[in-house]
Amino acid sequence: MADTSETDLDTPETEAPKRPRDTLFEAPPMAEQERMVEAILFAAAEPVSVAELTARMPHGCDPAEALVHLRKRYEGRGVRVVKVGDAWAIRTAPDLGFLMQKETVETRKLSRAAIETLAIIAYHQPVTRAEIEEIRGVTVSRGTVDQLLEMEWIRFGRRRMTPGRPVTFVVTQLFLDHFGLESARDLPGLKELRSAGLLDNRPPPGTGPRLGEGGDEDEDMEGQSELFED
Repeated sequence: MADTSETDLDTPETEAPKRPRDTLFEAPPMAEQERMVEAILFAAAEPVSVAELTARMPHGCDPAEALVHLRKRYEGRGVRVVKVGDAWAIRTAPDLGFLMQKETVETRKLSRAAIETLAIIAYHQPVTRAEIEEIRGVTVSRGTVDQLLEMEWIRFGRRRMTPGRPVTFVVTQLFLDHFGLESARDLPGLKELRSAGLLDNRPPPGTGPRLGEGGDEDEDMEGQSELFED
């Protein structure tokens, strides 16, 4: 017969081994995570990515899931949780935009040359300077590209793996945010652009006279005169 010690008899059978405490890294409840995401997006001056949310929130949080719940919670409200590129932001509902008209700052319209250059980059990105000039049919002045870069509506993309390795241009997240777009795939068509006053009824680029034949005047001049219209 096996020998049973006195210690074994004194140990309660229902006592389970103690588990290590893991409350130090326990994530807050999802409702609390929603509040955290809401607070960050509300206070942020620019759209915030999921990676940035993860870095700011306590260990173990799932901001991606919190965004799903928060976005649903804001459906039909005066503001919405929207995706801007790879980031997220809180924006006014589109149908209430008219209420903000008195708060907006009136800006000068981009020149035709700048609009055409920006449109080509947006619709054909990534695109090189040579490709922009081929589509427009005229030379793109350095001033136009430089000013669009300074406005942070375009940025440099990857270099092409072709002779000379030319740099490409793509639109930025700031451009998408300004026009309320989630991605470049949501860009409007020509009809929408004309109705918004961004295009006129003049012939599209490439169909008119070339340089030296009555084309865009002062196209080769550098500076801001080409970028803005009075």
